[in-house]
Amino acid sequence: MQFLNLLAILITLAAVFSYLNHRLIGLPTTIGVMLIALIFSLALIGLKLMGIGEFELRAELMLSQIDFSKVLMHGMLSFLLFAGALHVNLEDLAQFRWIIASLATMGVVLSTFFVGTLIWILLTLLDFDIAYMYCLLFGALISPTDPIAVMATLKTVGIAKSLETKITGESLFNDGVGVVIFLVLLSLAYSPEEISAGQAALLFVQEAVGGVLFGAVLGYIGYYLLRTVDNYQVEILLTLALVMGGYTLALTLHTSGPIAIVVAGLLIGNQGRVLAMSDQTREHLDTFWELIDEILNAILFVLIGLEMLILDFSAGYIVAGLLAIPLVLMSRFFSVGIPVGLLRIKKEYSPHVVKILVWGGLRGGISVALALSLPVGETRDVFLVMTYIIVVFSILVQGLTIAPMLRRLGG
Repeated sequence: MQFLNLLAILITLAAVFSYLNHRLIGLPTTIGVMLIALIFSLALIGLKLMGIGEFELRAELMLSQIDFSKVLMHGMLSFLLFAGALHVNLEDLAQFRWIIASLATMGVVLSTFFVGTLIWILLTLLDFDIAYMYCLLFGALISPTDPIAVMATLKTVGIAKSLETKITGESLFNDGVGVVIFLVLLSLAYSPEEISAGQAALLFVQEAVGGVLFGAVLGYIGYYLLRTVDNYQVEILLTLALVMGGYTLALTLHTSGPIAIVVAGLLIGNQGRVLAMSDQTREHLDTFWELIDEILNAILFVLIGLEMLILDFSAGYIVAGLLAIPLVLMSRFFSVGIPVGLLRIKKEYSPHVVKILVWGGLRGGISVALALSLPVGETRDVFLVMTYIIVVFSILVQGLTIAPMLRRLGG
């Protein structure tokens, strides 16, 4: 099936599901779209069980031609991260820089260890023969909170500005750090003879620190170009080039593309918006990137919902996934609680900040994409189903209950 045909089908489904959600359900768009996509997938599976399997087979054929991992990690992600970072206030981010930095680094490392250890124990008890290093790999892919899911949910939730900044800032940076940790552990797990501990540490620094530095360079080049022209069509094209060309170049230079685009987006969204754009340009730029954000979010969550059709939901995998949910939440509690507890020595935080950060730390498409990028085999099959179950729970249950929780706790 040609690319344009696939794109046409996905956009049509996203539009129809968005319409149905808006008219009939009224959930936040991304959550509603994914829920309808899940129901649609279940309906196709039901038709197959009734002997009418043609539609389900066609859907499977379509999805088999879509490399979800590449579509998200090398396509959608750069646009969605830039659109999100564009509207984050750098001064607010700087005000909470220590808690954001600690959650995005120490928090991800701690969560990777806690999740990996608990999942290894769980899978051993369930008679899955999966080595500890691979379980750490699962910890790395499930630990980052997904900025796409988080920011899409926060748009519909009344939340204190300080708390919103902490959750958004963490999600913007910890996905990049999580991807870097995942890549390092992937090399150690599958090619241990080709990489030493020292090389792994160097790879982490190159990806993470290199991503920050490259993103700063990108942002300032973009700012300079925007400042020297006053034409919103040209300026929007420049931001598109920055996102697409910058992300590709970052990957070519073996630095973190997600981190680079977040840093560049923050610089353009703050310094660039204030000092290099006219009011007309700001209005058009905001409208353009908001549309990009909404359209790609809808397509992404349709894809997440439809992925159910091509996964191997054996009973053992489902049990492992369901039991993994409380383990991942427990790991999130400790990996957030430890950094916040250390920072509370010098700074006072809300008594409920850990609870809110734990429940508001949604997992999303990035975790699914990383799971899909694992080498083919039973380990991948188990982790993929577990990841999918955790992501669906995170978006549907946590995403729909975070607002009532905030109202009850006074967040």
